[in-house]
Amino acid sequence: MADPNSPAELCFAVAPEADGWALRDFLRAAGVSATLVKAVKKQGGFWVGDTPLRTCDVVRAGQSVRFCLPPEPPTSVQPQAIPLAIAYESRHVLVLEKPAGMAVHPTLNYHSGTLANAYMGLLQARGEAGVFRPVNRIDKDTSGLVLCAKNAWAAALLAGSARKVYRAILEGAPSPEQGRIEAPIARAPGSIILRRVWPGGKPSCTEYAAERRAGEYTLVRAAPITGRTHQLRVHFAHIGCPLAGDELYGGSRAGIARQALHCAEISFAEPGGTERKTVTSPLPPDMAALLESVKER
Repeated sequence: MADPNSPAELCFAVAPEADGWALRDFLRAAGVSATLVKAVKKQGGFWVGDTPLRTCDVVRAGQSVRFCLPPEPPTSVQPQAIPLAIAYESRHVLVLEKPAGMAVHPTLNYHSGTLANAYMGLLQARGEAGVFRPVNRIDKDTSGLVLCAKNAWAAALLAGSARKVYRAILEGAPSPEQGRIEAPIARAPGSIILRRVWPGGKPSCTEYAAERRAGEYTLVRAAPITGRTHQLRVHFAHIGCPLAGDELYGGSRAGIARQALHCAEISFAEPGGTERKTVTSPLPPDMAALLESVKER
């Protein structure tokens, strides 16, 4: 079992093209943020073999620069033994399958039973230290993939490289069947939850493509180019095709008890690697059942 108090060590090989660089520039190119550099300097510093390095020192091709990540900060999230479906795991990354009905973070309304509680419970069972660092967040009643960084170094890299694709069931059919919705989104007056398309809102863009029709419904793939709150729900309602089950934005719950939205694909650059990784998730049973129910009528 891993020692939960033992900080993780990272090691970066100096390639020929980085020969003669200052350590600070080499670290920046490796995705080590200035904040993390500062924390590492306080906790043990940077090393080549048994030789400590200052950030102004020069690195040479063939050297390996190593350092320990600082201890994780304290967290108020309590660990809970909640079963978790793991879609993908590597040294720096964990991709989880969040079911509909589970909040990502504890809130005033959801003190426990969240994905964060389950994540901390997993770490506790493994004897590992860490904090919950979701790179993407999805609504409580949206299902699908949540990308998590296992450490502060990976979090910054994943945040800059992650791309998401959702599958949604719309009421009606979008026209055209494939397109781009560019409509600014703002908070609706008098509500801290509801959003709306509004000229003074933040620029927002969604790309989508219809996959198939099923009666009065259309299954679409949708990629949020921007990341506004409720973006897909607001944009599809704006073009007259609210998500099935999304009562907040005009959808009906006649066939499904929540918004028919699923984070089906996440791609990202694996920290420390050279290629992109794509993780996929199948359509959940309740959304598949909605489409099948139309065929049976």
